[in-house]
Amino acid sequence: MKQPVPNSADVRMHGFSHRSEVPVVLEWIDRHALPLPPEDVALEKVAGRILAADLVSPLDVPGFDRAAMDGYALRGADTDGASEYNPLEFPVAGQSMPGQPFRGAIPERAAIRIMTGAPVPQGVDAVVPAEYVSEADGRIAITRSVAPGQHVGHVGEDIGKGAAALARGRRLRPQDAGLIASLGLASASVVRQPRVRLLVTGNEVRAPGTPKGAYEIYDANSYMLRGLVERDGGVLESHHRLGDDPAIIRSALREPGADVILVSGGSSVGTEDHAPKLVAELGELAIHGVAMRPSSPAGVGRIGETLVFLLPGNPVSCLCAYDFFAGRAIRLRGGRDGDWPHRRLRAKVARKIVSAIGRVDYCRVRIVDGAVDPIALSGASVLSSTTRADGFVIVPAESEGYGPGSEVIVYLYE
Repeated sequence: MKQPVPNSADVRMHGFSHRSEVPVVLEWIDRHALPLPPEDVALEKVAGRILAADLVSPLDVPGFDRAAMDGYALRGADTDGASEYNPLEFPVAGQSMPGQPFRGAIPERAAIRIMTGAPVPQGVDAVVPAEYVSEADGRIAITRSVAPGQHVGHVGEDIGKGAAALARGRRLRPQDAGLIASLGLASASVVRQPRVRLLVTGNEVRAPGTPKGAYEIYDANSYMLRGLVERDGGVLESHHRLGDDPAIIRSALREPGADVILVSGGSSVGTEDHAPKLVAELGELAIHGVAMRPSSPAGVGRIGETLVFLLPGNPVSCLCAYDFFAGRAIRLRGGRDGDWPHRRLRAKVARKIVSAIGRVDYCRVRIVDGAVDPIALSGASVLSSTTRADGFVIVPAESEGYGPGSEVIVYLYE
């Protein structure tokens, strides 16, 4: 794998002398986006979290033989030959309820009334469901035979003591939380969620809902990035609109408390694009400038143990750079799979997707009558191209694009 080629930290008004290939950026991310330490989290909050270690069961589930049906417990061998034409009768010697087992000896050829989940008493080994039984005057008549062990949940049948109940790296679902609870555990060890700081630069950027001047713009990237960070398992540590004062940006970059910092805007070669130089001064600017479209001014680096991603200010470029690079790092730091989180669809191209050899293209597309149609409005600042799109196609650097009839993978927007 090629290594990153260091860029001059200050490329303002000079342009990029070199653009790193996308695989080089991904390789750097995979080396540095290490999973965060584990933390114990109460069961009420584990859904969606990533299990930090194999979960070994401390007990058998169930811990006793239990009825799987409402009915009557008896010896399965005693029911041989029972049918609607040949009902067999048994005296009822007592009952077993959940949490209130039958205690005592069971006479030969006798039955115990039993409810689902109740302990199956010693001396009987099967349950006849209630719908095949009639009871009167302390006796039952059954019209169906049951085999020994039928309709009985045995000790450890669900999970055995010492067995691996859930594997490390699993994204816990609500039913997983239920399973953990069934083991008597009130918490689980999960990978800590990455704390993400969002820094928005640009003197022209204003918060939605506030007045703006004729040549100012509303901050769209913050809200897009917030949703993406949440999607990828991160938590927002803080959010700041900083303008273009380098001293203020420097202070926000140096502040401790974040595992990942996203800088929106200020990553290109303009006079007010201070972030790359500041990252280089405070830590390491590993890569600045990537051979891709859009998002070529993207950059990655680190300040101490905090990973920093320079995301272009143009909304589509910001989305693209996040999805390719920052999202991958957040997922990896949170113990998740770094691969794209999007659902994928294979389909054929309706109209040619144009690219150029030497760069990766992130092409927004629609699915029309089952075929892939590229979005005509594809500029980096046209955010509506992503809302009109059903997803995107990645054109690799070695390709000039895809002609009509070519089969491609479409990454679907949720």
